[in-house]
Amino acid sequence: MTDFYDALEVRDPAERERDLLAALPRQILQAQSATAAFSKILDGVKPAEVGSREALAKLPVTRKSDLLALQKERRASDPFGGFSAIRFGTRMPRVFASPGTIYEPEGEATDYWRTARALYAAGFRRGELVHNSFSYHMTPAGSIMENGARALGCTVFAGGTGQTEQQVEAIAELRPAGYAGTPSFLKILIEKAAEKKIDLGFLSKALVSGEAFPPSLRDWVAERGVTGMQCYATADLGLIAYETSAREGLVLDEGVIVEIVRPGTGDPVPEGEVGEIVVTTLNPDYPLVRFGTGDLSAVLPGRCPTGRSNTRIRGWLGRADQTTKVRGMFVHPGQVAEIARRFPEVQRARLVVEGEMADDRMTLRLECSTAPQGLAERVAEAIRDVTKLRGTVELVAPGSLPNDGKVIEDARSYR
Repeated sequence: MTDFYDALEVRDPAERERDLLAALPRQILQAQSATAAFSKILDGVKPAEVGSREALAKLPVTRKSDLLALQKERRASDPFGGFSAIRFGTRMPRVFASPGTIYEPEGEATDYWRTARALYAAGFRRGELVHNSFSYHMTPAGSIMENGARALGCTVFAGGTGQTEQQVEAIAELRPAGYAGTPSFLKILIEKAAEKKIDLGFLSKALVSGEAFPPSLRDWVAERGVTGMQCYATADLGLIAYETSAREGLVLDEGVIVEIVRPGTGDPVPEGEVGEIVVTTLNPDYPLVRFGTGDLSAVLPGRCPTGRSNTRIRGWLGRADQTTKVRGMFVHPGQVAEIARRFPEVQRARLVVEGEMADDRMTLRLECSTAPQGLAERVAEAIRDVTKLRGTVELVAPGSLPNDGKVIEDARSYR
């Protein structure tokens, strides 16, 4: 198994699905019984009956905005808003904060954030030194990567952010095998080393995250001897997916159940269609069920050429929250979904907002295989009923709308 972190990565997909779905009812029960928030959100749900993806898709999606609202509401009595199954003490060695402010617990489990798998795929091995330039201040990014590196058997230099010259000096003297941090700061470090005529030939690999890692930057660092891989992780969920040497999308982590849903809804989209990433984590300490990340992606067909058998996603494709203000009123993706649900003929919907200042125009474009007489007029009435705004309706053929995850397209000439 030298090419893989563990045997889980090469399981038969049917075996993995059975294992994940067998763990799902236990996680539902844990969320209900150990957290006040999910006790209410999942009230009436029978865990034993949630043993399939179809059953999971019927549960409500909890988005980051919901988590933040509950945290603020309950801050005086519970800073985690009722979502954490652990409390201050030995089972919670650290607490972190993300913008909002959202507070996240860190449990005591080895590799709590599950990033060792991503580091291994990026080429890191036991006994190596990792230069970690993720932030150690308030946010969990530094700890997310350090926990994984230590679980892998690596030593970590806690570089953190900033202090570029001091970090380059430490890299030159400690000679780490690789780097963990944002791709933009990796570029800054390489440029600073070149400016100071410091040879970084020993720095051969990197695991980057936290921002886009376009092919142009990937190739730029590769030309300077560093093979960079990326991973997708969040402070709420830990590792969600990671890149492999095949560089064909990101392979899902083994400790999460991922769905791609239509933005503004909890409805899974067909394979290949862009939608919001919704994750159910199997972490018992912070048991988030159907947590909407707000990020867009899509499932890639087939297996990873490296032999890893888990599902692959295309990576980060944008944000799912496309809420737009039209004539002084907010229009949400969920409202577009509500309109579409009223008409079974509608397969996909996209609201396009156009115009100049003080002249906003809304057009709801609908993919329909059949279009009964009067459909456009009835949909127009539904637009006004749901959004309190007038809009026109355009019926288009199936497959006509772009596959980019957008439910609301703001095509106005101002912002």
